[in-house]
Amino acid sequence: MEKTIITPWDVDEQMHEFYVPEYIETIGYEVLKSYDLSVSSMQCVTTKPDKGGAIWKIETNKGQKSFKLLHRRPTRSLFSLGAQEYLVDIQAARVPAIVKTKDGVNYVEAGGKLWFVAEWIEPLEPVTKDLEGAKHLCRALGEFHRLSKGYVPPSGAEVASRIHKWPKSFKKTLIKMDWLRTVANAYQEMPASQSILAVVDQFEEQARTSLERLNQSKYYDLAKQGNQFWGLVHQDYGWSNGQMGPGGMWVIDLDGVAFDFGIRDLRKLISGTMADLFNWDVTWVREMIKAYHEENPITPELYDLLMIEFSLPNEFYKNIKEAVYEPELFLNEQTTQLIQTIVDTDRTKWPVLEEIQNDWKGV
Repeated sequence: MEKTIITPWDVDEQMHEFYVPEYIETIGYEVLKSYDLSVSSMQCVTTKPDKGGAIWKIETNKGQKSFKLLHRRPTRSLFSLGAQEYLVDIQAARVPAIVKTKDGVNYVEAGGKLWFVAEWIEPLEPVTKDLEGAKHLCRALGEFHRLSKGYVPPSGAEVASRIHKWPKSFKKTLIKMDWLRTVANAYQEMPASQSILAVVDQFEEQARTSLERLNQSKYYDLAKQGNQFWGLVHQDYGWSNGQMGPGGMWVIDLDGVAFDFGIRDLRKLISGTMADLFNWDVTWVREMIKAYHEENPITPELYDLLMIEFSLPNEFYKNIKEAVYEPELFLNEQTTQLIQTIVDTDRTKWPVLEEIQNDWKGV
């Protein structure tokens, strides 16, 4: 058992939605023996088969708990578990508390992965998909970022930090535009190739301008203030990972947290929300930024960074980059329609950014 290594698994149409290989469940039951819990049932609620992770809801003699198999490297998972403990025990944040093993530690290592048990928060309800709901999400995100400041990872943890990686990330976006052009030229017979070739120049120019703006900004001075000063970002925050529960908004699924400027999370949330609306709305953007600012104040220098982040071709890059890896599967008619939607939505972004560009001047 100890020598078994958990690996990603395939799922086909015959398998149920939350299928987990039997050997992994067997390891899970062994792991649970390390806890002072009597488990009466174990129900899988989420899987990441392509990465080798899963979450179960377990019924125990001490109430409902969450039981997680973390798919990342153990040293990386140690970083996120330390963050979760810090947020609960030191900062009293509304994130699920970790249940200790009989030996008083946060996790069990088995199958080459870390497993842990946390409190199951009940009830949790997604906020309404309107502006008020979006503001709730932004306030909760700002509070999370503020409370995460000062976190020091435990000994042996792999320190995950993106604070000094912004230029590399911007350059990667720029380089991928040329890759997409090359792929589209190589597969000109595919339906989406001409759509990519028609727009890639404009998105490449956006990426180039954004990188130039970053290099001319206060970014490098801000980055020098370090990990503990800026705190953690969630990296996958949205309408499912921020939910209303006992006492207010809760932030869940912290497995991917990393040090970074909090506005990276905020930008992703706003960009994703605008993409869902198929239109950039200046009132929504302003109100979401203000709601975040109430809990984690944004300086003019940070606001400038946020504007630069917005100026990247984020949605095009995020949704179309897979064409580089699987062009014959990806460059289909569906992608053609997706590109048109992205282009139409992007067109509405620029008047909004121009209108709000100077909102923080003199703040």
